[in-house]
Amino acid sequence: MPVTSELILAALLLVGVLAKSHLIAAAACILLFIKLARFDLAFNFLEQKGLELGLLILLLTIMVPLANGKISERDIIYNLTSIPGLLAILGGALATHLNSQGLQMMQADPAIIFGLIIGSIFGILFLGGMPVGPLMAAGIAALFMEFFKYTK
Repeated sequence: MPVTSELILAALLLVGVLAKSHLIAAAACILLFIKLARFDLAFNFLEQKGLELGLLILLLTIMVPLANGKISERDIIYNLTSIPGLLAILGGALATHLNSQGLQMMQADPAIIFGLIIGSIFGILFLGGMPVGPLMAAGIAALFMEFFKYTK
C-alpha cells in the first residue's frame, strides 16, 4: 500500500495528539480536511501567503504589550541600553538571519519539513519544548548543515 499524503497527515494528527502538541495536531487536521474536501485553492493560498499571515499574527501577539501600554518608554530605553536588552537585539538579529537560511533550505528541499516536524515532536516530548518556530528549526538545521560541510 503506497503512503499517501492523507496517511501522512493522519499520522501527524495522531502523533500530535499523543505528543500533546495541539498546534501540530490542529495543522495536520486542517490540512487533512482541506485535502479530503478537495479545496485546492486553500493549498495555493497557504503556500503563497500562509507564512506571512502566520508571522503577522505572531508579531501582532508579541506587540500587544506595546499597543496596550504595558511597556513604558522607560522599559524600552532600558531594554535598548542594558546587557539583557543588547543581547536580545543580538539574538533577534541572529534569529532573523537563521530564519532566512531556514526558509531558503525549506524552499530548496520542501521534504525537509517532515524532519523538522519530527524534531519538533521530539523536542516537545523530551525537552518540554513548544513548536512555534519551524523557520528557526530550519535555520538551525541549515547552520548544522553548513558546519557539517566545513568539517568534512
